[in-house]
Amino acid sequence: MTEPVLDVVKLKKYFVTSRGTVRAVDGVSFSLSEVETLGLVGESGSGKSTTAYTVIGIYAPTSGKIVFQGQDISKPVAKRPKELKRAIQIVFQDPGTSLNPRRTIGQILELPLKVHGVGDRRDRKQRVVKLLERVELPPDYVYKAPHMLGGGERQMVAIARALATEPKLVILDEPTSALDVSIQAKIINMLIEFQKEMRLSYLFITHDLSLMRNVAHRVAIMYLGKICEVATTAEFFQNPLHPYTQMLLSSIPVVSEEEEALKPAKVVSKGEIPSPVNVPPGCGFHTRCLEVGGGVYPEGAGDGGGGGGPFRGLPQVRGGTSTCFRKLEEVDSGQGVVDKPGGDGSLRSPHSRVLGGCQGPGDRDRRGVPSARAHAPRVPLLRGVDPG
Repeated sequence: MTEPVLDVVKLKKYFVTSRGTVRAVDGVSFSLSEVETLGLVGESGSGKSTTAYTVIGIYAPTSGKIVFQGQDISKPVAKRPKELKRAIQIVFQDPGTSLNPRRTIGQILELPLKVHGVGDRRDRKQRVVKLLERVELPPDYVYKAPHMLGGGERQMVAIARALATEPKLVILDEPTSALDVSIQAKIINMLIEFQKEMRLSYLFITHDLSLMRNVAHRVAIMYLGKICEVATTAEFFQNPLHPYTQMLLSSIPVVSEEEEALKPAKVVSKGEIPSPVNVPPGCGFHTRCLEVGGGVYPEGAGDGGGGGGPFRGLPQVRGGTSTCFRKLEEVDSGQGVVDKPGGDGSLRSPHSRVLGGCQGPGDRDRRGVPSARAHAPRVPLLRGVDPG
């Protein structure tokens, strides 16, 4: 099995404020393979962008490990080698603030080449023109300032800047959220083509589930600093497990009865995401969950019982994982693999899909361990996206 390009293990990022400690990222674990797009989805304030900024080094992690191509990069960004900085790039949400208004487009695109010592001045000028042509912008844009471009054109410049150093991992922080639908489609098609040509891995941050259906190979749902469900895109939309995931999918606006029929049963959105300064005990979603039956929610419920996210130590399978223990049911996938957890709650089958979460007092079996079952998931193909 090939080594993942990015492996994040129990990542935490806390901010100390006058009102208390903000647990922006609280034990997140995931991996990203070569030529794969992982969509990180959640409401505003769920910790998506903070996770991205911690991975790229804008924030130093409070604890946890970030491994890129087998190298631990959890150290502060100032101590990361230049080669590592060249291999990981980011495209921010708002190009209006991420592009220097005092520089021309040519200077903006040449700067990363100059920093990393790529070619002489003449060679860099030629590379800048090729970068513009690659994102379908005319060469004379090298003389323009960012304010002279439209929003979509500025975002194309930001993408060209990220590709200038020929990276291996690109973090996309909601790159299309502020753009017209037609421009969104153009940029998404570009990103997919660049991924195939340059064998890029994308960590795609967004709140748009409809977009993830067409772009991502896998989807991870974040809520209150934790990941509550991970699955392949096809499995995620066909069989959402976590109540929060079902709530998100149910809220997607559609315009036809056919599209409405593809959505899960209507789940009414209840309440708002709690403050990360005052996180509810146990499963952070139990204050909004329609399936909660009351009772005390023990610490660690909803994160696999270890406080560090449900996926570390569990088999990484294409079928995906969920942290809601109330959604457990035995499903025969046709492969005949159904395992029960051991006394420590760990799953023993290499083909297991974890269905698990809020752990109310009635959610334990006779042995006193959380009730759980696992099954071997089918491996659906993601139509329209080349998995590489």
